[in-house]
Amino acid sequence: MAVKLGQMLLKSGAINREQLEQALSKQKISGGTLGSNLVGMGILTEQQILEYLGKQLNVGVIDLQNDSLDPDIVNIIPRDVSRKFNVVAVEKNGNTLTVAASDPTNIFVLDSIKFVTGFNVKPVIAAESAIKKAIEDLYAVDESIEAMEDVLRDLEGAELEILEEEEELEAEALEAAISDAPLVRLVDSIIIDAIRRGASDIHIEPYERAVRVRYRIDGTLIEMSPIPFRLKAAVVSRLKIMSDLDIAERRIPQDGRIKVKTSGKTVDLRVSVLPVIFGEKVVMRILDAGALDLDLTHLGYTKKALEDFMHGIHQPYGMVLVTGPTGSGKSTTLYAAVSLLNEPDTNIMTAEDPVEYNMAGINQVNVRAEIGLTFAASLRSFLRQDPNIIMVGEIRDLETGEIAIKAALTGHLVLSTLHTNDSASTINRMLDMGLPPFLLATSLNVIQAQRLVRRLCKECREPVKPTREQAELLEITAEQIKSAEVYNKVGCSVCNHTGYKGRLGIYEVLPVTTAIKQMILEESSSMEMKKRAVDEGMLSLRADAVQKWLSGITSFEEILRETAEI
Repeated sequence: MAVKLGQMLLKSGAINREQLEQALSKQKISGGTLGSNLVGMGILTEQQILEYLGKQLNVGVIDLQNDSLDPDIVNIIPRDVSRKFNVVAVEKNGNTLTVAASDPTNIFVLDSIKFVTGFNVKPVIAAESAIKKAIEDLYAVDESIEAMEDVLRDLEGAELEILEEEEELEAEALEAAISDAPLVRLVDSIIIDAIRRGASDIHIEPYERAVRVRYRIDGTLIEMSPIPFRLKAAVVSRLKIMSDLDIAERRIPQDGRIKVKTSGKTVDLRVSVLPVIFGEKVVMRILDAGALDLDLTHLGYTKKALEDFMHGIHQPYGMVLVTGPTGSGKSTTLYAAVSLLNEPDTNIMTAEDPVEYNMAGINQVNVRAEIGLTFAASLRSFLRQDPNIIMVGEIRDLETGEIAIKAALTGHLVLSTLHTNDSASTINRMLDMGLPPFLLATSLNVIQAQRLVRRLCKECREPVKPTREQAELLEITAEQIKSAEVYNKVGCSVCNHTGYKGRLGIYEVLPVTTAIKQMILEESSSMEMKKRAVDEGMLSLRADAVQKWLSGITSFEEILRETAEI
């Protein structure tokens, strides 16, 4: 394009050969376009360049500084799309939208605008600086919003700042009556509200004539104010662009992330977009490092369980395994352990899928199986990086298990997770993978199974006496009933009328003692190993949960919910 423009300018007499050579030489050194270099050298004005480019490309030229634009036309393209692509709508004629662009040859931009607006796009050329000024001056800010009025009142003054990777905004065919400012405010208010309520996830779910919003608080989904149905596509597109995802792709799942700052704290959001029959469902996992309590003494351990776990992680080598279903707090336990062991003279390396929290002083690797960076491949590389402590997100297969045990037996402390119901069945699970009993017996330090139970809200809980049926089901002695402080849930404004506020762990910590090692070598059943561990002082998950119920911390219903199959 530069040569054609240069020849056109030469032919018209606007510049001479020497000026063209000077501009081309400057372009090679400092970059930029031929036109911008000619303007910078004072040879031609920006308007002259635009007129010649218009002739060259056979498109119209518009002077936005002198032409008055209709705000209703301008608002056909959402403001954030205009900012992203540096374009502004100037005229509408039937189904054709005339759009001023600094680079009218960019087919991707024109196609994106066509997709967002639903109009055929006719480009004209305008100065880049004039387009930017028009975007700032002409977009109307409509402060009215029909949805979530109560939430917005409560969040008065709160702002959400996108800290990185915001490919600014919007999408889909917005109705003409909806301007982008209220839409942005609506999406921001949902995120801010969820963070303030301590939610771990935000679910935005489209149905045939409604869009449901739910927060997962203390492990339970709670329905919130719905989104107006007409904003369904726009909200999803806003979140997609915040997450650096493709707004035009609605047929396949997409994953992204957003980093935001609100009320002085930084929060990461992991975003998952999934096509469903009535649109796209968005789930955002809220990773609030500020709300992460990495003090093991605050997580709900009994004294002996904490001592056994601490002894296992403070060994110079060996393997520590944390087990439980998804959402049982395994990652928090591992982060707390690693944080405790994080010293300047210790090299700690982690392989995670994905990295949830960034921790200073620890080398964290995001596993990416699609390019061959699996847990096993990461572990192999770690062993060449002189580590003291290795954390592996999960042992999923024989290969990862073999390398982890090799690391544990060669002077490294290895921490990892598995998905098993209790601590003793973890050993059988690893034997089923094909790991030799003698390697397990010599490498394992401690195995911990865990669950999360909800804490009763202290503001509204109601004292009760255990019933005979409860006592029989949980095998509680008369002495325990006599000293019990048992409560039922009630519900109030403090706990969102759920009866619960916060969560804590219940733990089953199995130290791999000499007796347990011998049972591993003999391939004893998990029931036999569990019985031996209990005889040696281990509290089972059910027993730990019962203690927390008798202490008034949780409810009977929570015990049954979390330990029904154990």
